[in-house]
Order: sequence, then structure tokens, then C-alpha cells
Amino acid sequence: MANDASTVFDLVILGGGSGGYAAALRGAQLGLDVALIEKNKLGGTCLHNGCIPTKALLHAGEIADQARESEQFGVKATFEGIDIAGVHKYKDEVVSGLYKGLQGLVASRKVTYIEGEGRLSSPTSVDVEGRRVEGRHVLLATGSVPRSLPGLEIDGERIISSDHALKLDRVPKTAIVLGGGVIGVEFASAWKSFGTDVTVIEGLKHLVPVEDENSSKLLERAFRKRGIKFNLGTFFDKAEYTQDGVRVTLADGKTFEAEVLLVAIGRGPVSQGLGYEEQGVAMDRGFVLVDEYMRTNVETISAVGDLVPTLQLAHVGFAEGILVAERLAGLKTVPVDYDGVPRVTYCHPEVASVGITEAKAKEIYGADKVVALKYNLAGNGKSKILKTAGEIKLVQVKDGAVVGVHMVGDRMGEQVGEAQLIYNWEALPAEVAQLIHAHPTQNEALGEAHLALAGKPLHSHD
Repeated sequence: MANDASTVFDLVILGGGSGGYAAALRGAQLGLDVALIEKNKLGGTCLHNGCIPTKALLHAGEIADQARESEQFGVKATFEGIDIAGVHKYKDEVVSGLYKGLQGLVASRKVTYIEGEGRLSSPTSVDVEGRRVEGRHVLLATGSVPRSLPGLEIDGERIISSDHALKLDRVPKTAIVLGGGVIGVEFASAWKSFGTDVTVIEGLKHLVPVEDENSSKLLERAFRKRGIKFNLGTFFDKAEYTQDGVRVTLADGKTFEAEVLLVAIGRGPVSQGLGYEEQGVAMDRGFVLVDEYMRTNVETISAVGDLVPTLQLAHVGFAEGILVAERLAGLKTVPVDYDGVPRVTYCHPEVASVGITEAKAKEIYGADKVVALKYNLAGNGKSKILKTAGEIKLVQVKDGAVVGVHMVGDRMGEQVGEAQLIYNWEALPAEVAQLIHAHPTQNEALGEAHLALAGKPLHSHD
């Protein structure tokens, strides 16, 4: 294998998704000589098959709902249906604009960008289609792909993954969504807005099961009101083709039929056949194992993003990639506090949270040491104007800091920034209560919740 350049890079990055390109940009900014290798498109899953296009679909669905419901605001409008080609055009324009911007950013930072499929060939090199790229350090950032279940074959037509759902050339009349986590409820929400009859199947006892149980119950109530059906607490058994679609059978024998089945049970790491194990990198179920500084057991190799068993979120990938670049540049680094990462599910209504659940807080601190407060958005003026329902729930260590903020309601994802500061700065309710929040905003609901927790509620009952 020829090395066609005499350069030995400071950092060679395999994978140009969120974690990989963040490390490249920050590393170059700090004076490192960086090579970034990507076999598909710069930006990875988030930009091309995840965060950005799904949120565009959800926004198109929101516009459809607003058109249908406009008369309740005194506006007469006619909803004539979904032009799916037009939706894809809008979505693709958003993605394309961001993609071009990212390409320009990588070029401006003088990152050596290498297109092609790479494979780890030694603890300090990656082979890319006949070229060996040498580095003092290698960062693995090869991301993830949609997972399926044994015996459940994704055909891209009737049984589809989220990748296929983003490019579907029609609005299905009926759909089954297997999995009630983030991906599943977001597609269920968008499809319902487009006019699809949707059923979500979740084997655990709640939708968005990693969230606080109160948030799950609020979302379930909202989905019932919207006419989104769901079956909880029974696991999938099998799927088979019917004349017109797919039949799903659950472990208890219950069956469901629909035009398409979306398999949304999560994403698995891309690591097979890439040389990781051959070079001695410690693995578990396909994930690369790392310490709190994203170091593998091989001194010259780090790993970030969906490839490692941390939260599979683009902004986590950003943070991990930046941490690796700064560590290699000799800066003092602080490990990521994964409880302190904001989490948002962009269905209608949105579910947003930061910190730990009430159940987890009781497990850590003891049930008698935990205080929880719920603030209903019915008392918030802007939420009334928007006609959205939901709650903000605060979890506090008694006489101490707020350790969890859990929010359900339209646009709650836009409020999670302040919630993140409250958790990460270990704020006391009284400290947040003395801050003045603009009125009327949904943001002031956070302030009102903390006023109530501090014992001086304003627009809520004692």
C-alpha cells in the first residue's frame, strides 16, 4: 500500500459525520494537521439521513396541521393535501444549503478531505482505496445505521427503515411504526400530520421510554387526542406480506396490518470489517469502548459519536469530537456529563429534557430526599396563544439543586437551553426564581415553575 504523501498528519479521522467533522474543524483551528476521510457525504447521518431532514418533514407536517386548524384562529384557509414531491424539494434544499456550507467550512480550515472508503490498517494509519494515510493519532467516527431484528428483513418497499422513509415517494394511507422511541414517534407524528393512519408498537410500557414517566404519559395522551394509535408492553413476534402490505404479529398473538412497516428500533454501530478488532481495539456488541476522554485501549486511537456506547445524538458527537481535538492539542479537557446533555424529541407535541428522571433521582438520593413539581402550560400565556398543552416538571434534591427538567409541549425544544444551564450550573430553585423572564413567552414557564418550587408561585396555585 503506497503512501502517496510524505506527510504524517497529526490526526487522521475516519468518518465525516457530526463527531468526525467537529474534531476536524476544532483540530485544524488549534493548529493540528488533519486528514478527514468519508466514503459518502460530509455531514453524515445527521445532515443527510437524520436530524435535519426529519425535522424538515415534521415542520411540513406542522404547516399542514396549521392549515387544517386555521379557523380556530380566525383565519380561513383551505387544505388541499400534501404534495410529497414539494415536501422533498423543500427538505432537500435545506440539506443542500447546509451541506454546501459545511464543505466550505472544512475547506476554509485547510482540513485535508479524502473521499473514499477507509479501513484501519495499523494503530496509526488508515487505508483508503489504494492510499495509506498516516497519522500520529487516529480518530474512529464511522457512525451508525438503522437496526432491524432477527428474521425481519428490510426490503425498502413495504418494510422500511428511517432512511427509506425520508425518501418515500408517497404518503402511505396506513403505517405501522415498530419502536416508540425518538425515531418512531417523530415519524408517526409527521405521517399523521400528512394524513396517514398510524399505529406505533412499543415493547416497553411507555412511548419514549427513556424519558421521565410523566413525559411519556403526557405524550401518550396527546397522541390519543391526535388519533395516533399505539400498542404498549408487548414485543414484536413476526412480520409477513399481505396482498396489499404487511401484517405484524405480536408475542401475544395480536395482529396489525398496514401499507408499510417502519422499523424504528434504534441504530447500530458501523464497525464490522473496518479493521478495528484486528488492530486490537476493544469492542462490545459492535461498539468501540472508550474511557471518559474518548480514548480506546490502543494509545494512538480514539473514538466518538454513534460508534461508541454513549447517547446517539449529533450534539453529543460534536462535543466528543471537540474533546478529542482539544486533548490532542494539549488543552485541558473536561469529560462530557451525559446527564447534562439536552435531549429533544421533535414530535407534536415536543418532548425535551435535561438531567435525570424522578425515578433515577430517588434511586440515587432516596425517595425522601427528592422533590418534584409540575407546572401546567395552561397557566402560560404564550402557550395559550399557541393552543398547546403540556407541562414542565422539575426534579430537585430536597433543599438543593434542580437535577432534572422535563418538558412536554409545542416548542419545548427551544426552552431546553436554559434548562441545560439550570442543571449544569447546579442552580437552586430560588436562584432561578429571581431571574426575570420575558412575558409573554413560553420561556417564562421555566421561571414560573422555579418560582413555584421556591415557594412563591405567581400564575399557579400553591
